[in-house]
Amino acid sequence: MSEINIKIGENQKSFPAPLSVAEALKSVDRDLLKKSLAAKVNGAEVDLSYELQPTDEVLSVEPILTETRDGLEVIRHSAAHLLAAAVIDLFPETKLGVGPALMDDPRYGYYYDVIAPRQLTEADLPVIEKKMRDIAKRNLPYRREVIDKNELIKLFTDRNEPLKCELVNEKAGDTATAYYIEDTPFVDFCLGPHVPNTNKLKAFKLLALSGAYWKGDANNQQMQRIYGTAFATQEELDGWLKQREEAERRDHRRIGKELDLFSIQDEYGQGLILWHPKGGAIRMEMENLLKEELKKRGYSFVFTPHIAKRELWRISGHEENYADSMFAPTSIEDEEYRLKPMNCPFHIGIYKASPKSYRDLPQRYSEMGTVYRAELSGTIHGLMRCRGFTVDDAHLFVRPDQVREEVADCLDFAIKVFETYGFDKVKFELSVRGEAENKIYLGADADWENAENSLANALKERNISYERIEGEAAFYGPKIDIKIEDAIGRIWQLGTIQLDFNLPERFELEYTGEDGQKHRPVMVHRALFGSIERFFGVLVEQFAGAFPFWLAPVQITVLPITDRINDYAESVFKELKQAGFRVESNLKSDKIGAKIRDAQIHKIPFMIVLGDKELEENKIAVRERKVGDIGQMSLEEFKVMARKLRETRALASV
Repeated sequence: MSEINIKIGENQKSFPAPLSVAEALKSVDRDLLKKSLAAKVNGAEVDLSYELQPTDEVLSVEPILTETRDGLEVIRHSAAHLLAAAVIDLFPETKLGVGPALMDDPRYGYYYDVIAPRQLTEADLPVIEKKMRDIAKRNLPYRREVIDKNELIKLFTDRNEPLKCELVNEKAGDTATAYYIEDTPFVDFCLGPHVPNTNKLKAFKLLALSGAYWKGDANNQQMQRIYGTAFATQEELDGWLKQREEAERRDHRRIGKELDLFSIQDEYGQGLILWHPKGGAIRMEMENLLKEELKKRGYSFVFTPHIAKRELWRISGHEENYADSMFAPTSIEDEEYRLKPMNCPFHIGIYKASPKSYRDLPQRYSEMGTVYRAELSGTIHGLMRCRGFTVDDAHLFVRPDQVREEVADCLDFAIKVFETYGFDKVKFELSVRGEAENKIYLGADADWENAENSLANALKERNISYERIEGEAAFYGPKIDIKIEDAIGRIWQLGTIQLDFNLPERFELEYTGEDGQKHRPVMVHRALFGSIERFFGVLVEQFAGAFPFWLAPVQITVLPITDRINDYAESVFKELKQAGFRVESNLKSDKIGAKIRDAQIHKIPFMIVLGDKELEENKIAVRERKVGDIGQMSLEEFKVMARKLRETRALASV
């Protein structure tokens, strides 16, 4: 009888074949099986029903638990299938598109694209959700079947599912995997894994409808996208829904309009941001903070074009691996050009412009570089996902022996900057290749192993805890992703530190070593905000528009109580303006209460209220946005206090 050798945690056992993953977990710990949704066998995700095969090696079986990120992804992907099953049950002629889990979108947890026999409305969502609950309560198994490609195409053809046929034709090998929810009309072409049965899905909710195009192409069929979310427990879902209500109050698109910070106008194009003067004032402060730190850390400032020859993107690998996210080529004088989706190749050009010695490294180039991505209309979301945005980009060209120190400095840089904005809960993820066979990664295995070890060691030396994420590396190298938790507990993906052995090879970068021979430098890609626009949107929502004094677009407003104080108010205004503060004056004939309310609505940190008493004593009465009146003082005393707030970048005014 064939035996299967299995290691689960510290336990290693041998079992007679056949054996499912669930049976293996149960043999170690029944409670462990109850908490498991799926598993990883030698790093590959599988269902609990997956049958383990005899092999010469010891199989590593790692349960995917409900409380983990991987577990949440399984729950959400399974909920997307449950949603599709409910829609087909209610609207039998529905054609199905795709339905992924969404793990980094704070608004939603999954969606499914459908073409229903009639236009769905918001009123349909509770009906569909009720049907999902009815199916979930029936405790129906999710069943995986490996099927011949042609048989699966015939299956979807018989079911009149042309979009599924198209996907199978494009993506399947000789065989494919199909998933069924037993005793329902639902079947999908999917890699999985999924929860073992529908009863595992207890906390889910449908949230919204939107338009979508098949494969995101406006030339294809129009579909409807049904959004939902799901969690392991009802308590988690309830907490998220409460958080969502608060997020709507803080929505950067609404606040941006109310405070006149930015606009997105259809006549200029979706996903293209117009920065207004007040938003521009905040952006300047954001950039100034970065530039101060960059100078301290020995970076050089560079500037590069927005467009380049198409051949450049072929050499870099973007044409091969990133073309779907790039704008279409344009031609001039028989040469093709493309808008840049990234700044990396341009910084490589600066490095290559002159010979480099080992003494010249590291080279640290920084640029506020605007890039362009052909984001699909259904994915665009205010400042959080745009088609044109500015990356606080940096590329470091270093010797192999400098990698650890430079990466460590990038980590310190990130922590310092985020703490300045009040983000004290910073999370780090190390994204590596993993064992995924459906992703293209450039470069040799040895280079990848060295790169992943270098990043891991830099994190460990700083005693920074991190989560290792398999299969999420960039196509050219592993990376550290930096996430922050905002004021209402949401997690945002912002900065990244990426190690790259591949672009130096592709562009034949060199430096002369101490031995007089030519060597390849290592390239480090580093951005802290990710994009200025996205981070600005996060800040708007973090502070709900009530920015700290140093960031506020208008820091001070001067409010005379009566018209006869206007001349004094003007002199105070001019003196503050001359001192470099962002200041306004409200000389309208409104009552002082109305002027204060207006200043509060516009979230101005300080109000200087001037009446007859202040005029006679040559003083000012100061009112702070949150605490109210803080007393009378001389203008010089106020300037000293305000300068300190500005220079220290304090988060609180008093």
